[in-house]
Amino acid sequence: MPHSVLIGFAVLVICHTSQAGYTKFPDGFTFGVATAAHQIEGAWNVSGKSENVWDRLSHTRPEMIADGTNGDIACDSYNRYREDVEELAYMGVDFYRFSFSWARILPSGRVDFVNPDGIRYYHDLLDALAEKNIEPLVTLFHWDLPQTLQDLGGWANPKMVDYFRDYADLCFKEFGRKIKSWITFNEPYEICEDAYGDEKKAPAIDSHGVGNYLCSDTLLKAHAEAYHLYNETYRPTQNGRIMISINSIWYEPSDTNNAEQVTLAEVANQFKFGWFAHPIFTEEGGYPSVMVENVAQQSAAEGLPKSRLEQFDQYWIDRIKGTSDFLGINHYTTHLITGAGVDPIAKSPSWLKDIGAVTTMNVGGESASEWLRVVPTGFANLLRWCKSSYNDPPIYITENGFSDRGTLQDYGRISYFNDYLSEILNVIYDDNVKVLGYTAWTLMDNFEWRAGFSERFGFYFVDITQPDRPRTPKLSVEYFRQLLATRELPQDERFKDPSMRRL
Repeated sequence: MPHSVLIGFAVLVICHTSQAGYTKFPDGFTFGVATAAHQIEGAWNVSGKSENVWDRLSHTRPEMIADGTNGDIACDSYNRYREDVEELAYMGVDFYRFSFSWARILPSGRVDFVNPDGIRYYHDLLDALAEKNIEPLVTLFHWDLPQTLQDLGGWANPKMVDYFRDYADLCFKEFGRKIKSWITFNEPYEICEDAYGDEKKAPAIDSHGVGNYLCSDTLLKAHAEAYHLYNETYRPTQNGRIMISINSIWYEPSDTNNAEQVTLAEVANQFKFGWFAHPIFTEEGGYPSVMVENVAQQSAAEGLPKSRLEQFDQYWIDRIKGTSDFLGINHYTTHLITGAGVDPIAKSPSWLKDIGAVTTMNVGGESASEWLRVVPTGFANLLRWCKSSYNDPPIYITENGFSDRGTLQDYGRISYFNDYLSEILNVIYDDNVKVLGYTAWTLMDNFEWRAGFSERFGFYFVDITQPDRPRTPKLSVEYFRQLLATRELPQDERFKDPSMRRL
Protein backbone atom coordinates (compact mmCIF):
# COMPACT_ATOMS: atom_id res chain seq x y z
CA MET A 1 0.00 0.00 0.00
CA PRO A 2 1.51 3.39 -0.96
CA HIS A 3 2.49 5.56 2.00
CA SER A 4 0.06 8.38 1.19
CA VAL A 5 -2.86 6.00 0.65
CA LEU A 6 -2.06 4.22 3.89
CA ILE A 7 -2.16 7.47 5.87
CA GLY A 8 -5.33 8.69 4.21
CA PHE A 9 -7.17 5.46 4.81
CA ALA A 10 -6.06 5.16 8.43
CA VAL A 11 -7.22 8.69 9.24
CA LEU A 12 -10.53 8.05 7.48
CA VAL A 13 -11.10 4.96 9.61
CA ILE A 14 -10.15 6.62 12.87
CA CYS A 15 -12.31 9.70 12.32
CA HIS A 16 -15.46 7.84 11.30
CA THR A 17 -18.21 7.94 13.94
CA SER A 18 -21.95 7.34 14.01
CA GLN A 19 -24.67 9.32 15.74
CA ALA A 20 -27.56 7.11 14.62
CA GLY A 21 -28.19 5.26 17.89
CA TYR A 22 -29.18 1.92 16.41
CA THR A 23 -30.57 -0.67 18.83
CA LYS A 24 -32.12 -3.47 16.73
CA PHE A 25 -30.07 -6.30 15.25
CA PRO A 26 -30.77 -7.46 11.68
CA ASP A 27 -32.85 -10.53 10.94
CA GLY A 28 -30.68 -13.64 10.99
CA PHE A 29 -28.03 -12.18 13.31
CA THR A 30 -27.03 -14.87 15.81
CA PHE A 31 -25.75 -14.76 19.39
CA GLY A 32 -23.69 -17.22 21.37
CA VAL A 33 -21.42 -17.67 24.36
CA ALA A 34 -17.91 -19.13 24.38
CA THR A 35 -15.73 -21.28 26.61
CA ALA A 36 -12.59 -23.40 26.18
CA ALA A 37 -11.86 -26.94 27.34
CA HIS A 38 -8.91 -26.37 29.65
CA GLN A 39 -10.54 -23.33 31.23
CA ILE A 40 -13.73 -25.10 32.37
CA GLU A 41 -13.55 -28.90 32.17
CA GLY A 42 -11.21 -29.91 34.97
CA ALA A 43 -10.79 -33.69 35.27
CA TRP A 44 -7.24 -33.10 34.15
CA ASN A 45 -5.96 -36.65 34.64
CA VAL A 46 -9.03 -38.89 34.74
CA SER A 47 -10.68 -41.25 32.27
CA GLY A 48 -7.70 -41.42 29.98
CA LYS A 49 -6.92 -37.74 29.47
CA SER A 50 -3.21 -37.02 29.27
CA GLU A 51 -1.22 -34.00 30.40
CA ASN A 52 -1.33 -30.87 28.25
CA VAL A 53 1.03 -27.87 28.21
CA TRP A 54 -1.10 -25.89 30.67
CA ASP A 55 -1.20 -28.80 33.10
CA ARG A 56 2.58 -28.92 32.91
CA LEU A 57 3.06 -25.17 33.35
CA SER A 58 0.64 -24.74 36.25
CA HIS A 59 2.03 -27.79 38.07
CA THR A 60 5.74 -27.20 37.58
CA ARG A 61 5.80 -23.40 37.61
CA PRO A 62 2.82 -22.43 39.80
CA GLU A 63 4.40 -19.06 40.52
CA MET A 64 3.55 -18.08 36.94
CA ILE A 65 -0.19 -18.21 37.73
CA ALA A 66 -1.32 -14.98 39.39
CA ASP A 67 -3.36 -16.59 42.18
CA GLY A 68 -1.66 -19.98 42.27
CA THR A 69 -4.69 -21.81 40.89
CA ASN A 70 -4.74 -24.33 38.04
CA GLY A 71 -7.12 -26.14 35.73
CA ASP A 72 -7.20 -29.42 37.65
CA ILE A 73 -10.85 -28.89 38.57
CA ALA A 74 -11.51 -25.51 36.94
CA CYS A 75 -15.33 -25.22 36.71
CA ASP A 76 -15.78 -29.01 36.82
CA SER A 77 -17.65 -28.91 33.52
CA TYR A 78 -16.52 -32.43 32.77
CA ASN A 79 -18.99 -33.52 35.44
CA ARG A 80 -21.41 -30.58 35.28
CA TYR A 81 -21.83 -30.04 31.55
CA ARG A 82 -25.59 -30.60 31.74
CA GLU A 83 -25.88 -27.71 34.17
CA ASP A 84 -23.84 -25.59 31.73
CA VAL A 85 -26.27 -26.45 28.96
CA GLU A 86 -29.22 -25.50 31.17
CA GLU A 87 -27.59 -22.12 31.77
CA LEU A 88 -27.13 -21.63 28.04
CA ALA A 89 -30.75 -22.57 27.39
CA TYR A 90 -31.94 -20.14 30.06
CA MET A 91 -30.01 -17.32 28.40
CA GLY A 92 -31.52 -18.23 25.03
CA VAL A 93 -28.33 -18.51 22.99
CA ASP A 94 -28.41 -19.59 19.36
CA PHE A 95 -25.06 -21.35 19.61
CA TYR A 96 -22.41 -22.44 22.08
CA ARG A 97 -18.76 -22.11 21.21
CA PHE A 98 -16.55 -24.62 23.05
CA SER A 99 -13.38 -26.53 22.29
CA PHE A 100 -12.29 -30.13 22.20
CA SER A 101 -9.41 -31.16 24.43
CA TRP A 102 -6.90 -32.81 22.11
CA ALA A 103 -5.31 -34.60 25.08
CA ARG A 104 -8.70 -35.98 26.17
CA ILE A 105 -9.41 -37.43 22.72
CA LEU A 106 -5.88 -38.50 21.74
CA PRO A 107 -3.74 -38.96 24.89
CA SER A 108 -0.52 -39.38 22.90
CA GLY A 109 -1.47 -36.54 20.57
CA ARG A 110 -1.43 -39.02 17.71
CA VAL A 111 -4.12 -41.31 16.34
CA ASP A 112 -2.44 -44.49 17.57
CA PHE A 113 -4.91 -44.60 20.46
CA VAL A 114 -8.33 -42.93 20.61
CA ASN A 115 -9.61 -42.46 24.14
CA PRO A 116 -13.19 -43.80 24.26
CA ASP A 117 -14.09 -41.68 27.29
CA GLY A 118 -13.08 -38.51 25.47
CA ILE A 119 -15.25 -39.48 22.52
CA ARG A 120 -18.15 -40.30 24.85
CA TYR A 121 -17.87 -37.01 26.77
CA TYR A 122 -18.10 -34.82 23.69
CA HIS A 123 -20.92 -36.87 22.17
CA ASP A 124 -22.83 -36.46 25.43
CA LEU A 125 -22.24 -32.70 25.40
CA LEU A 126 -23.31 -32.41 21.77
CA ASP A 127 -26.44 -34.45 22.44
CA ALA A 128 -27.32 -32.27 25.44
CA LEU A 129 -27.01 -29.16 23.26
CA ALA A 130 -29.15 -30.72 20.55
CA GLU A 131 -31.89 -31.40 23.11
CA LYS A 132 -32.04 -27.63 23.74
CA ASN A 133 -31.75 -26.68 20.05
CA ILE A 134 -28.42 -24.99 20.67
CA GLU A 135 -26.00 -25.16 17.74
CA PRO A 136 -22.41 -26.14 18.56
CA LEU A 137 -19.49 -24.05 17.27
CA VAL A 138 -16.46 -26.21 17.98
CA THR A 139 -12.83 -25.13 18.18
CA LEU A 140 -10.31 -27.85 17.43
CA PHE A 141 -7.39 -26.15 19.17
CA HIS A 142 -7.70 -23.64 22.01
CA TRP A 143 -4.09 -23.61 23.30
CA ASP A 144 -4.05 -26.96 25.19
CA LEU A 145 -1.50 -28.97 23.20
CA PRO A 146 -0.81 -32.50 24.50
CA GLN A 147 2.51 -32.39 26.35
CA THR A 148 3.68 -35.41 24.37
CA LEU A 149 3.64 -33.28 21.21
CA GLN A 150 5.25 -30.34 22.96
CA ASP A 151 8.07 -32.66 23.92
CA LEU A 152 8.68 -33.05 20.17
CA GLY A 153 8.90 -29.28 19.68
CA GLY A 154 5.25 -28.34 19.57
CA TRP A 155 4.24 -25.77 16.96
CA ALA A 156 7.88 -25.09 16.08
CA ASN A 157 8.03 -28.65 14.67
CA PRO A 158 6.87 -28.87 11.03
CA LYS A 159 5.59 -32.40 11.72
CA MET A 160 2.72 -30.78 13.64
CA VAL A 161 1.04 -30.11 10.29
CA ASP A 162 0.47 -33.87 9.94
CA TYR A 163 -0.45 -34.42 13.59
CA PHE A 164 -3.05 -31.65 13.50
CA ARG A 165 -4.50 -32.89 10.23
CA ASP A 166 -4.85 -36.40 11.67
CA TYR A 167 -6.52 -35.02 14.80
CA ALA A 168 -8.89 -32.88 12.72
CA ASP A 169 -9.69 -35.86 10.49
CA LEU A 170 -10.71 -37.93 13.50
CA CYS A 171 -12.91 -35.13 14.85
CA PHE A 172 -14.62 -34.49 11.51
CA LYS A 173 -15.24 -38.20 11.07
CA GLU A 174 -16.46 -38.86 14.61
CA PHE A 175 -18.49 -35.71 15.36
CA GLY A 176 -19.13 -34.08 11.99
CA ARG A 177 -22.72 -35.20 11.63
CA LYS A 178 -23.54 -33.26 14.82
CA ILE A 179 -21.44 -30.15 14.09
CA LYS A 180 -22.03 -27.66 11.28
CA SER A 181 -19.55 -24.97 12.37
CA TRP A 182 -15.85 -25.49 13.07
CA ILE A 183 -12.92 -23.29 14.09
CA THR A 184 -9.44 -24.67 13.45
CA PHE A 185 -7.36 -22.42 15.72
CA ASN A 186 -8.24 -19.91 18.38
CA GLU A 187 -6.04 -16.81 18.47
CA PRO A 188 -2.94 -17.87 16.53
CA TYR A 189 -1.10 -14.74 17.67
CA GLU A 190 -1.36 -15.91 21.28
CA ILE A 191 -0.26 -19.42 20.33
CA CYS A 192 2.83 -18.21 18.52
CA GLU A 193 3.94 -14.89 19.99
CA ASP A 194 2.92 -15.36 23.62
CA ALA A 195 3.86 -19.04 23.89
CA TYR A 196 6.92 -19.42 21.62
CA GLY A 197 8.14 -15.82 21.45
CA ASP A 198 7.62 -15.07 25.14
CA GLU A 199 6.65 -16.69 28.42
CA LYS A 200 3.16 -15.22 28.64
CA LYS A 201 1.36 -18.46 27.73
CA ALA A 202 2.14 -22.17 27.95
CA PRO A 203 4.45 -23.79 27.00
CA ALA A 204 6.33 -20.53 27.78
CA ILE A 205 9.15 -20.94 25.26
CA ASP A 206 11.03 -17.65 25.26
CA SER A 207 12.39 -17.96 21.73
CA HIS A 208 11.69 -14.31 20.98
CA GLY A 209 11.92 -13.30 17.35
CA VAL A 210 12.57 -16.89 16.22
CA GLY A 211 10.23 -19.49 17.72
CA ASN A 212 7.19 -17.28 17.15
CA TYR A 213 7.83 -17.19 13.39
CA LEU A 214 8.56 -20.92 13.21
CA CYS A 215 5.20 -21.42 14.94
CA SER A 216 3.25 -19.27 12.50
CA ASP A 217 4.72 -21.12 9.53
CA THR A 218 3.58 -24.46 10.95
CA LEU A 219 0.23 -23.25 12.25
CA LEU A 220 -0.92 -21.64 8.99
CA LYS A 221 0.01 -24.77 7.06
CA ALA A 222 -1.81 -26.96 9.58
CA HIS A 223 -4.90 -24.75 9.33
CA ALA A 224 -4.85 -24.95 5.55
CA GLU A 225 -4.52 -28.73 5.55
CA ALA A 226 -7.46 -29.11 7.95
CA TYR A 227 -9.55 -26.74 5.83
CA HIS A 228 -8.84 -28.60 2.59
CA LEU A 229 -9.48 -31.93 4.29
CA TYR A 230 -12.89 -30.77 5.46
CA ASN A 231 -13.71 -29.03 2.21
CA GLU A 232 -12.88 -31.99 0.00
CA THR A 233 -13.74 -34.99 2.16
CA TYR A 234 -16.42 -33.98 4.67
CA ARG A 235 -18.25 -30.90 3.46
CA PRO A 236 -20.05 -32.73 0.62
CA THR A 237 -21.87 -34.95 3.14
CA GLN A 238 -21.75 -32.93 6.37
CA ASN A 239 -22.54 -29.57 4.74
CA GLY A 240 -20.79 -27.51 7.41
CA ARG A 241 -18.46 -24.53 7.48
CA ILE A 242 -14.97 -23.99 8.83
CA MET A 243 -12.97 -20.90 9.78
CA ILE A 244 -10.13 -19.53 11.88
CA SER A 245 -10.51 -17.07 14.80
CA ILE A 246 -7.91 -14.30 14.72
CA ASN A 247 -7.44 -12.03 17.70
CA SER A 248 -6.22 -8.49 17.73
CA ILE A 249 -5.68 -5.52 19.89
CA TRP A 250 -6.56 -2.63 17.57
CA TYR A 251 -3.80 -0.04 17.31
CA GLU A 252 -4.50 3.65 16.80
CA PRO A 253 -2.22 6.70 16.82
CA SER A 254 -2.31 8.69 20.03
CA ASP A 255 -2.42 11.78 17.79
CA THR A 256 -4.46 11.31 14.61
CA ASN A 257 -2.77 14.38 13.10
CA ASN A 258 0.67 12.82 13.47
CA ALA A 259 1.47 11.18 10.13
CA GLU A 260 4.25 9.04 11.57
CA GLN A 261 1.99 7.62 14.28
CA VAL A 262 -0.78 6.94 11.74
CA THR A 263 1.63 5.02 9.54
CA LEU A 264 3.01 3.06 12.47
CA ALA A 265 -0.51 2.16 13.65
CA GLU A 266 -1.13 0.54 10.28
CA VAL A 267 2.19 -1.30 10.54
CA ALA A 268 1.26 -2.57 14.00
CA ASN A 269 -2.15 -3.77 12.81
CA GLN A 270 -0.51 -5.63 9.93
CA PHE A 271 1.95 -7.26 12.34
CA LYS A 272 -0.81 -8.23 14.79
CA PHE A 273 -3.92 -9.06 12.79
CA GLY A 274 -2.41 -9.22 9.31
CA TRP A 275 0.21 -11.75 10.41
CA PHE A 276 -2.46 -14.46 10.17
CA ALA A 277 -5.24 -12.77 8.20
CA HIS A 278 -3.18 -11.63 5.20
CA PRO A 279 -2.09 -15.14 4.15
CA ILE A 280 -5.71 -16.35 4.21
CA PHE A 281 -7.92 -13.42 3.25
CA THR A 282 -6.00 -11.46 0.60
CA GLU A 283 -5.67 -12.17 -3.12
CA GLU A 284 -1.86 -12.08 -3.04
CA GLY A 285 -1.51 -14.24 0.06
CA GLY A 286 1.64 -14.61 2.12
CA TYR A 287 2.67 -12.43 5.02
CA PRO A 288 2.03 -8.66 4.87
CA SER A 289 4.74 -6.91 2.84
CA VAL A 290 5.61 -4.49 5.65
CA MET A 291 6.11 -7.43 7.99
CA VAL A 292 8.37 -9.20 5.50
CA GLU A 293 10.40 -6.02 4.94
CA ASN A 294 10.77 -5.07 8.60
CA VAL A 295 11.85 -8.51 9.78
CA ALA A 296 14.30 -8.83 6.88
CA GLN A 297 15.85 -5.46 7.72
CA GLN A 298 16.12 -6.28 11.42
CA SER A 299 17.58 -9.71 10.65
CA ALA A 300 20.23 -8.18 8.39
CA ALA A 301 21.12 -5.65 11.06
CA GLU A 302 21.58 -8.55 13.47
CA GLY A 303 24.11 -10.11 11.09
CA LEU A 304 21.89 -13.00 10.04
CA PRO A 305 22.30 -14.49 6.54
CA LYS A 306 18.52 -14.57 6.00
CA SER A 307 15.32 -13.32 7.57
CA ARG A 308 14.01 -14.82 10.78
CA LEU A 309 10.58 -14.78 9.09
CA GLU A 310 10.66 -17.43 6.39
CA GLN A 311 8.29 -16.66 3.55
CA PHE A 312 5.98 -19.26 2.03
CA ASP A 313 6.81 -20.66 -1.36
CA GLN A 314 4.20 -20.39 -4.10
CA TYR A 315 2.71 -23.79 -3.33
CA TRP A 316 1.94 -22.80 0.25
CA ILE A 317 0.83 -19.29 -0.67
CA ASP A 318 -1.80 -20.82 -2.92
CA ARG A 319 -2.59 -23.61 -0.48
CA ILE A 320 -3.28 -21.20 2.41
CA LYS A 321 -5.21 -18.51 0.50
CA GLY A 322 -8.98 -18.63 0.89
CA THR A 323 -8.98 -21.29 3.61
CA SER A 324 -11.71 -19.83 5.81
CA ASP A 325 -15.41 -19.60 5.09
CA PHE A 326 -15.73 -16.62 7.44
CA LEU A 327 -13.41 -14.24 9.24
CA GLY A 328 -13.58 -15.04 12.94
CA ILE A 329 -12.53 -12.10 15.13
CA ASN A 330 -11.70 -12.12 18.83
CA HIS A 331 -11.44 -8.55 20.09
CA TYR A 332 -11.35 -6.94 23.52
CA THR A 333 -9.41 -3.69 23.49
CA THR A 334 -7.48 -0.89 21.77
CA HIS A 335 -3.95 0.40 22.46
CA LEU A 336 -2.20 3.50 21.15
CA ILE A 337 0.94 4.12 19.13
CA THR A 338 3.02 7.00 20.46
CA GLY A 339 5.92 7.03 18.02
CA ALA A 340 8.71 5.21 16.24
CA GLY A 341 11.48 3.32 17.98
CA VAL A 342 11.98 0.27 20.14
CA ASP A 343 9.24 -0.31 22.70
CA PRO A 344 10.76 -0.28 26.21
CA ILE A 345 9.54 -3.82 26.90
CA ALA A 346 10.79 -5.23 23.57
CA LYS A 347 13.44 -7.94 23.66
CA SER A 348 16.08 -8.29 20.96
CA PRO A 349 15.27 -9.81 18.58
CA SER A 350 11.50 -9.89 18.91
CA TRP A 351 8.18 -9.43 17.15
CA LEU A 352 7.65 -6.20 19.08
CA LYS A 353 11.04 -4.80 18.08
CA ASP A 354 10.39 -5.81 14.47
CA ILE A 355 7.33 -3.52 14.41
CA GLY A 356 9.44 -0.47 15.23
CA ALA A 357 6.80 1.37 17.25
CA VAL A 358 6.24 2.37 20.86
CA THR A 359 2.83 1.53 22.32
CA THR A 360 0.79 2.52 25.35
CA MET A 361 -2.30 1.17 27.11
CA ASN A 362 -3.16 4.61 28.45
CA VAL A 363 -6.55 4.92 26.76
CA GLY A 364 -10.20 4.27 27.62
CA GLY A 365 -11.77 2.87 30.77
CA GLU A 366 -10.28 0.25 33.05
CA SER A 367 -11.12 -3.40 33.71
CA ALA A 368 -9.67 -6.00 36.06
CA SER A 369 -7.11 -6.89 33.37
CA GLU A 370 -4.24 -4.45 32.91
CA TRP A 371 -4.22 -5.02 29.15
CA LEU A 372 -7.99 -4.62 28.66
CA ARG A 373 -9.02 -0.99 28.23
CA VAL A 374 -12.60 -0.13 27.32
CA VAL A 375 -12.53 1.56 23.90
CA PRO A 376 -15.71 0.66 21.97
CA THR A 377 -14.93 2.85 18.96
CA GLY A 378 -11.72 0.91 18.44
CA PHE A 379 -13.82 -2.19 17.77
CA ALA A 380 -15.75 -0.36 15.05
CA ASN A 381 -12.52 0.85 13.48
CA LEU A 382 -11.09 -2.68 13.44
CA LEU A 383 -14.23 -3.98 11.71
CA ARG A 384 -14.13 -1.24 9.07
CA TRP A 385 -10.43 -1.93 8.51
CA CYS A 386 -11.12 -5.64 8.03
CA LYS A 387 -13.84 -4.87 5.48
CA SER A 388 -11.43 -2.69 3.49
CA SER A 389 -8.32 -4.85 3.93
CA TYR A 390 -9.80 -8.27 3.25
CA ASN A 391 -12.31 -7.73 0.43
CA ASP A 392 -15.42 -7.32 2.59
CA PRO A 393 -15.49 -10.77 4.25
CA PRO A 394 -18.44 -12.19 6.20
CA ILE A 395 -17.47 -11.83 9.87
CA TYR A 396 -18.30 -13.64 13.08
CA ILE A 397 -17.26 -12.08 16.37
CA THR A 398 -16.01 -15.22 18.09
CA GLU A 399 -14.98 -13.56 21.39
CA ASN A 400 -15.61 -10.25 23.13
CA GLY A 401 -15.85 -9.62 26.86
CA PHE A 402 -14.94 -7.74 30.02
CA SER A 403 -13.12 -8.66 33.24
CA ASP A 404 -13.87 -7.68 36.82
CA ARG A 405 -13.18 -9.24 40.21
CA GLY A 406 -16.38 -11.25 40.41
CA THR A 407 -19.18 -8.92 41.53
CA LEU A 408 -22.73 -10.18 40.98
CA GLN A 409 -23.98 -6.68 40.16
CA ASP A 410 -21.66 -6.48 37.18
CA TYR A 411 -22.64 -3.12 35.71
CA GLY A 412 -19.20 -2.69 34.16
CA ARG A 413 -19.65 -5.85 32.10
CA ILE A 414 -23.16 -4.83 31.02
CA SER A 415 -21.94 -1.38 29.99
CA TYR A 416 -19.07 -2.93 28.04
CA PHE A 417 -21.34 -5.31 26.16
CA ASN A 418 -23.86 -2.59 25.45
CA ASP A 419 -21.28 -0.12 24.12
CA TYR A 420 -19.38 -2.67 22.03
CA LEU A 421 -22.59 -4.13 20.59
CA SER A 422 -23.72 -0.60 19.75
CA GLU A 423 -20.56 -0.13 17.70
CA ILE A 424 -21.25 -3.38 15.89
CA LEU A 425 -24.67 -2.04 14.94
CA ASN A 426 -23.06 1.16 13.68
CA VAL A 427 -20.74 -0.65 11.28
CA ILE A 428 -23.50 -2.99 10.12
CA TYR A 429 -25.92 -0.18 9.22
CA ASP A 430 -23.59 2.71 8.38
CA ASP A 431 -20.72 0.86 6.72
CA ASN A 432 -22.35 -2.36 5.49
CA VAL A 433 -19.77 -4.49 7.31
CA LYS A 434 -20.99 -8.08 7.12
CA VAL A 435 -21.04 -8.98 10.80
CA LEU A 436 -23.27 -12.06 11.04
CA GLY A 437 -22.96 -13.14 14.66
CA TYR A 438 -21.59 -12.30 18.09
CA THR A 439 -20.04 -14.52 20.77
CA ALA A 440 -19.65 -13.28 24.34
CA TRP A 441 -16.74 -14.39 26.47
CA THR A 442 -17.62 -16.22 28.67
CA LEU A 443 -20.37 -18.42 30.13
CA MET A 444 -18.86 -18.58 33.62
CA ASP A 445 -15.83 -17.40 35.53
CA ASN A 446 -13.07 -19.79 34.57
CA PHE A 447 -9.35 -20.45 34.66
CA GLU A 448 -8.06 -17.42 32.80
CA TRP A 449 -4.67 -18.84 31.92
CA ARG A 450 -1.88 -17.08 33.80
CA ALA A 451 -4.41 -14.84 35.57
CA GLY A 452 -5.97 -17.93 37.13
CA PHE A 453 -9.29 -16.97 38.71
CA SER A 454 -8.10 -13.48 39.68
CA GLU A 455 -9.77 -11.96 36.61
CA ARG A 456 -13.42 -12.87 36.05
CA PHE A 457 -15.09 -12.71 32.63
CA GLY A 458 -18.18 -14.87 33.27
CA PHE A 459 -21.92 -14.37 33.19
CA TYR A 460 -22.04 -16.82 36.09
CA PHE A 461 -19.93 -16.45 39.23
CA VAL A 462 -18.07 -19.65 40.10
CA ASP A 463 -17.09 -20.22 43.73
CA ILE A 464 -13.77 -22.05 43.48
CA THR A 465 -13.57 -22.37 47.27
CA GLN A 466 -16.30 -25.00 47.10
CA PRO A 467 -15.50 -28.50 45.76
CA ASP A 468 -18.67 -28.65 43.66
CA ARG A 469 -17.93 -25.27 42.02
CA PRO A 470 -21.44 -23.75 42.41
CA ARG A 471 -22.50 -21.19 39.79
CA THR A 472 -24.43 -18.02 40.64
CA PRO A 473 -25.93 -15.83 37.91
CA LYS A 474 -24.75 -12.25 37.69
CA LEU A 475 -26.95 -9.36 36.56
CA SER A 476 -25.40 -9.62 33.09
CA VAL A 477 -27.21 -12.95 32.63
CA GLU A 478 -30.52 -11.10 32.62
CA TYR A 479 -29.12 -8.40 30.36
CA PHE A 480 -27.97 -10.94 27.79
CA ARG A 481 -31.17 -12.95 28.11
CA GLN A 482 -33.27 -9.88 27.32
CA LEU A 483 -30.98 -8.96 24.44
CA LEU A 484 -31.37 -12.39 22.89
CA ALA A 485 -35.13 -12.51 23.45
CA THR A 486 -35.75 -9.16 21.74
CA ARG A 487 -32.71 -8.94 19.41
CA GLU A 488 -32.45 -5.36 20.59
CA LEU A 489 -30.13 -3.55 23.01
CA PRO A 490 -31.96 -3.52 26.37
CA GLN A 491 -33.12 -0.12 27.64
CA ASP A 492 -34.12 -1.39 31.08
CA GLU A 493 -32.98 0.95 33.87
CA ARG A 494 -32.03 -1.98 36.13
CA PHE A 495 -29.05 -2.71 33.88
CA LYS A 496 -27.55 0.74 34.43
CA ASP A 497 -25.11 1.48 37.23
CA PRO A 498 -27.12 3.19 39.99
CA SER A 499 -24.53 5.96 40.14
CA MET A 500 -25.24 6.72 36.48
CA ARG A 501 -29.03 6.56 36.57
CA ARG A 502 -31.16 9.67 36.22
CA LEU A 503 -32.69 10.95 39.43
